[in-house]
Amino acid sequence: MRQIQFKKLNFLADETGILLAFIAELIIFSQLSPFFFTAENLLNVSLQVSITAIIAAGMTFVILTAGIDLSVGSLVAFVGVVSASVLKISDSFTISLTAALLAGLSVGAFSGAIAGFFVTRFNITPFIVTLALMTIWRGAAFVYTDGRPVWNLPESFGFIGNGRIFGIPFPTFIMLAVFAVSFVVLKYTRFGRYVYAVGGNIRAAKLAGVKTNLILISVYMISGVLAALGGIILTSRINSGQPNAGLMYELDVIAAVAVGGTSFFGGRGSITGTFIGSMLIAVLRNGLNLMNVGSYIQQVIVGIVILLAVMIDQLRKDKE
Repeated sequence: MRQIQFKKLNFLADETGILLAFIAELIIFSQLSPFFFTAENLLNVSLQVSITAIIAAGMTFVILTAGIDLSVGSLVAFVGVVSASVLKISDSFTISLTAALLAGLSVGAFSGAIAGFFVTRFNITPFIVTLALMTIWRGAAFVYTDGRPVWNLPESFGFIGNGRIFGIPFPTFIMLAVFAVSFVVLKYTRFGRYVYAVGGNIRAAKLAGVKTNLILISVYMISGVLAALGGIILTSRINSGQPNAGLMYELDVIAAVAVGGTSFFGGRGSITGTFIGSMLIAVLRNGLNLMNVGSYIQQVIVGIVILLAVMIDQLRKDKE
């Protein structure tokens, strides 16, 4: 009986179970709203989910090592205002865009390196390190702008967040590219195998010759870079750098990874699951909006979904 229950928990948490839940959700909302299964609405969902899904891809690397990164939302804001201000340094859009992208992604990599350094060098819990960075970057965004948004960005910059290719939002293409690269890295490279090894048993990985500190620093840098990419896309989409941007993004990102079946204990999960989890939550929010469910109730529902996902993960861990 215990073995049957354990198999059920594995099924609920693996990609097949998540995919079936997603399909069921699509069917339910298509029956509840005539506007749900329209091409424009589905494209709108892909646009809405693109930023948080990109950040969730980076978060997956971190959580696979049994860590967490709470700084991603604040990093979105700080990278946004930095990139927006750099965009205005030159009359040449090509030069300013290149500089803005490099500046934003560099800030993300730097933030990840700081997180990884404190986690590995001083053995501080990732929750505490990234909580501190969350506060630092949010404060830095307001200090950098004196609490005011950065306006008057080049119109061409808006293509990154609002442009379309063959009718499909450009951020959707970026999201798919990020997940494709992440999938290959985690499934087919030595680095990906080391990420799982560190999350599964860091002591065993270290004894096997894996440079665990380097792996940990790398995953936080990946999370930082993808959070920065999300910040750049958001800045382009709203055509301004807002110091209060990205509020509560960490909630949706962690929810997507948790619902996608990645274990908070490390060593178990997949980038495919995170993608499905991101889409599941985006469709849930979209469907509830179409049904005129209030935003406060939506927060309650998403919170319940997160709790259930973590509960299943904990029960599965206890059964092992």
